[in-house]
Amino acid sequence: MLHDEVVSRVRHMLMEGEIPPGARVPERDLCLTLGISRTPLREALKVLAAEGYVVLLPNRGARAAKLTQKDVQDLFEVCESLEAAAGELACQRISDGQVQRIAGLHEEMVSHYRNRDLPQYYRCNRAIHEAIVEAADNAVLASLYESVTSRIRRARFVAPMPPTHWELAVQEHEAILNALQRRDGVGLSHILRRHLRHKRQEVERAGFAESAEDAQPQTRRMRRAASA
Repeated sequence: MLHDEVVSRVRHMLMEGEIPPGARVPERDLCLTLGISRTPLREALKVLAAEGYVVLLPNRGARAAKLTQKDVQDLFEVCESLEAAAGELACQRISDGQVQRIAGLHEEMVSHYRNRDLPQYYRCNRAIHEAIVEAADNAVLASLYESVTSRIRRARFVAPMPPTHWELAVQEHEAILNALQRRDGVGLSHILRRHLRHKRQEVERAGFAESAEDAQPQTRRMRRAASA
């Protein structure tokens, strides 16, 4: 297995929560699963540590990184700007077929909302946001978006929502679809910014980020590992 493939496979496991935040990376099991030795796995972990996905522990392997409250703030601020830009560009470039596809995803998402099926709701929700970025037709924006959103994807699309907050999220998605159908780029940009701010609050409220005080030992380890 090539180095880049090893990095990609382990990164996916971390992003999807197969290796939960804070958990030790099971190197022996990963070697067996991927059919590789410890050396290429540890080289991959160095890359993932530089990307912020894992923390290297001196002589003790690695752990999946936890997001700090500052991480969540910084990542959502950037994601908010990227989605707002994508919304404006999408309204200029989106095809009728792409709008119809997003409308179909929205209808399916609302059906899952009515059935209180949160995992399937989030599946459609994520597909809608990614479809808007795709419709922007800007490769640089898409690459930046993937890099940023991959860090918060699991928290963003699994965080529990109280009924009133879930209802608000659906209303915001109604407004997102309406703005797309009208090709209102400025309006869509504002809606997406507000929508991402509310989602950040949900993620913070759900406890997906640790405080700065709790993160200090981890931060010191990351700095030592980065300078090694």
